[in-house]
Amino acid sequence: MQWETVIGLEIHTQLATRSKIFSGAATAFGAAPNSQACAIDLGLPGVLPVLNAEAVRLAVRFGKAIGASVAHRSVFARKNYFYPDLPKGYQISQYELPIVGEGQVQIVLADGTVKSIGVTRAHLEEDAGKSLHDDRLGGGGYSGIDLNRAGTPLLEIVSEPDMRSPQEAVAYARKIHQLVRWIGISDGNMQEGSFRIDANVSIRPHGQMRFGTRAEIKNINSFRFLERAIQFEVERQIEVLEGGGTLVQETRLYDAERDETRSMRSKEEAHDYRYFPDPDLLPLELDAAFIVDAVADLPELPDVKRERFHTQYDLGEYDASQLTASRELADYFETVARASGEPKLAANWINGELAAALNRAELEIGQSPVSAERLADLLKRILDGTLSGKLAKQVFEAMWSGAGDADQIIEEQGLRQITDSGALETMIAAIVAANPAQVEQYRAGKDKVFGFFVGQVMKESKGKANPQQVNAILKRMLAPSD
Repeated sequence: MQWETVIGLEIHTQLATRSKIFSGAATAFGAAPNSQACAIDLGLPGVLPVLNAEAVRLAVRFGKAIGASVAHRSVFARKNYFYPDLPKGYQISQYELPIVGEGQVQIVLADGTVKSIGVTRAHLEEDAGKSLHDDRLGGGGYSGIDLNRAGTPLLEIVSEPDMRSPQEAVAYARKIHQLVRWIGISDGNMQEGSFRIDANVSIRPHGQMRFGTRAEIKNINSFRFLERAIQFEVERQIEVLEGGGTLVQETRLYDAERDETRSMRSKEEAHDYRYFPDPDLLPLELDAAFIVDAVADLPELPDVKRERFHTQYDLGEYDASQLTASRELADYFETVARASGEPKLAANWINGELAAALNRAELEIGQSPVSAERLADLLKRILDGTLSGKLAKQVFEAMWSGAGDADQIIEEQGLRQITDSGALETMIAAIVAANPAQVEQYRAGKDKVFGFFVGQVMKESKGKANPQQVNAILKRMLAPSD
């Protein structure tokens, strides 16, 4: 039987506020356990939550960025369940009336086609604490609870079940990750838990409209693990059904070491959580002025910028997509393109030499030792003939190591390209005269010998000879005499 995969994602992104969603406690990562949990976060008797307006503003920015409706009236609800890292016994979330309604994002598939993925809703909620098990507590079979994260503001982004492969799910997750960082609502740090993904996965026979029984894979914290977890779960479900078994709706955990999912508990339905409006929080009412102000400084969005790069700078789809992977990278490119006057050359260097150096050093573009202005100056030296492409790479390596700007390095290391036609002709004439056998081979039709002469010239000039001039002079000098 042919099976169709159906995937929906729930993405929890930590909002970039300095304090928690209902208290004034700090949200900074890495503090000593339980040092950033106040009376409200601990759920002590008599305390009352106070909504953080900045969290609301950031949620509005996301809604507008995906073309969604932003509710002028939304309601916070209590989601009741017991878990050791949930001190109150309930989580404050939104259920029937979320702050962000339906929207959509566009993803680009491997074959270049564009697919629209629906976003059902995005709602505000507080995060829970974190359980630390014995491997992090010195052994002994103990578990500890760190409530620093309790109350941290989250925006839960719920997709429609529109994805049909692990690769589509990864493309969608990457797109949301790009967007929340681009508009400044989250740092998206997956290692620190700022961006976590739950995947709802089911299968059904091709052509069937009714959804199959789904499994929810919880708290996936990398795109690679997301793809592998979904792939394993799809194969597991097919094996169960084709073996005559029955699937049950459940919550599962992905084990990266074993590359498998395993059952955690049966999957709860909404009614199991006994949602009801939180009596300590009034309905959230937003006026038009608040919404306008929240998005007043919303930047040019990545899809719009990518299309502009394609048309304004005449870049191919690949280059335009790569250069809009992050807002910082896009800004870096535009600075280099404008300062150098050659957008295509700028794109080639940023996606080539610079990207490779950043990957080797495991750095983000904002940490690059070579600023956009200095890279633009290097490209100018290529354009005015001071440097060949090979020499420019040497200068770039020196710039990366902190040796100074392009002009300084060129002068100090004597890397200026030789473009004096007379000097090149003298040098090439001597090389041709010293290799009569190779001259005869070339004139007899062995064209590959031409490369030998180019190599000799570059060796003699220590790589400084202008390649185009070298080729032209060599062709003239090696041509058969009449």
